[in-house]
Amino acid sequence: MAGLVVLEGIDGCGKSTVAKEVARRLGDRAVLTREPTDSWIGRAVKDGDGKEVSPYTDALLFMADRAQHTLEMADLVRSGKLVVCDRYYHSTVAYQTASLRRKGLGDNFAWLLDANLRISIRPDITFLLALPPERMPERISERAERSRFEKLDFLREVDQIYRRLAGSDDTIVLIDATLPVDEVVERVLRAVAEANI
Repeated sequence: MAGLVVLEGIDGCGKSTVAKEVARRLGDRAVLTREPTDSWIGRAVKDGDGKEVSPYTDALLFMADRAQHTLEMADLVRSGKLVVCDRYYHSTVAYQTASLRRKGLGDNFAWLLDANLRISIRPDITFLLALPPERMPERISERAERSRFEKLDFLREVDQIYRRLAGSDDTIVLIDATLPVDEVVERVLRAVAEANI
């Protein structure tokens, strides 16, 4: 069946690895995609990493990339594909709420969620790979490059916001990301099958 499956979580939780394996195991009916995308808008998002930009600019760049990406994913779903997306609007809500709060700009959770829901399609199921933030450093130690977001105190805040999202959205399924990758993949695949997606 067609639909949209999203993998979410803090840096180092394994979502990209799991997304790739889930898409591979689902076969030809699945299309793997990710955010930020490789489009010119997605490249603008990536170019902002390491630059001093307003956190609102950052949030809006992610959302502009998403608006275009959503059109493409909707077309894929309409054509009968099962889209497996590595990050979606949940990431912007979690990461940008934390970023804006740290700049002293208040709690923008409701604004970010509302704005993103207006430009997004509702996933059939979202898997939040729950990893204690303290485990992040060991998970990303082999990475050649680090994102500006990969800081422990920041990711603790992001984790709390992800859990706030999960508490308000019944399509979000928490999975223990400390389990072996194969077990996480199996749990995702079982849940997708049970949801008849």
